[in-house]
Amino acid sequence: MRILQLVHAPRLSGAEVLVKGLAIHHQRGGHDVCIASLLPQQDDFIGIRAELEAAGVTCLFPSIRYGRVGKLLHLYRVVRQFRPDFIVAHATLAALYVRLLPVHTPIAWVMHSGVNDFENGALKRAERLLSRRARAIIGVSQQNIDDYLREIGKHPAMVVIPNGVDASQFAEDNGTSAPDIAVPAKQIVQLGRYIEAKSQLHTIRAFERVLQSEPEARLLLCGVVEDIAYHKAVLSLVHQLGLESRVTVCGPRSDVAAILRSSRVFAMPSRFEAQSIGFLEALASGIPVVANRIPSFAFASGFASVNLVDTTDPEAYGRALLGALDMPRANRQLAGYTLHDTADRYMTIARQFVRSLQVSA
Repeated sequence: MRILQLVHAPRLSGAEVLVKGLAIHHQRGGHDVCIASLLPQQDDFIGIRAELEAAGVTCLFPSIRYGRVGKLLHLYRVVRQFRPDFIVAHATLAALYVRLLPVHTPIAWVMHSGVNDFENGALKRAERLLSRRARAIIGVSQQNIDDYLREIGKHPAMVVIPNGVDASQFAEDNGTSAPDIAVPAKQIVQLGRYIEAKSQLHTIRAFERVLQSEPEARLLLCGVVEDIAYHKAVLSLVHQLGLESRVTVCGPRSDVAAILRSSRVFAMPSRFEAQSIGFLEALASGIPVVANRIPSFAFASGFASVNLVDTTDPEAYGRALLGALDMPRANRQLAGYTLHDTADRYMTIARQFVRSLQVSA
């Protein structure tokens, strides 16, 4: 089968990391896979692209930033060139654009967003017009499906497919080298884009409390700078609290597995998430986790060394981080949340609609 995976922008972010894993898994399974995008590749995606191409996955990204008509023409050329049997569109804009094309290829739309995109009136109207152009609507969480039913209505094929991670990449004995920096013995790490929803400011305030009892603790923040103003606010708070020597604020990192292995605590105070890849990676690594008490993290509440708290309360959040510094690493079985599980579910959907198309022809 020829499978086209479509993303909005090739960047180092959760949805794109999932797509990379799916593409390589399906390519190694004997299928021909292509990843395409609406926007040009970002610099932090260079390493991922090298992995994709080494696995035989085709990458077709625009070299310049097109306008609306240019995006449609680029996608049409991609479809004509690759000739997919099945298209998987990840995120709202990618799904809208590809369904405007005059093609009969079955399309599945994957909703990754942790927020309700249909609060935007224009997106809601567009989706109501294009809804049946998708053969399947896939949510990475039940909340995605609930939002769609409430805002758009029923669709003939709706399914929840949780994200999955390759747990073997995060095992302590997988032979991956440690980061090429000196790692403090009591390092807390938060990985995620610099946007308000990821709540790095809450982590910094809680970390100030941690230092009162554990002066050797250090905090590492890594992620794509998506909201420049918010990133500046993070730097400003670090300076305001006099924590420059104890908090490192850096950009995206590709050596996530090594960082998780060398850190003592993983912090995730997100206000909302659909189904976070970063959270799953932390669970797979065994690192003690302190995360916000939100519905999308609730499935992990029974895992060892996982503490879900109100991360908007700096005192409670700080106590949880401090306690996690002394917790042991855990061996967590992520049944249903592995990359193999997720890739098999996507392939089941693809075969269902490709087979029905062949029979009807």
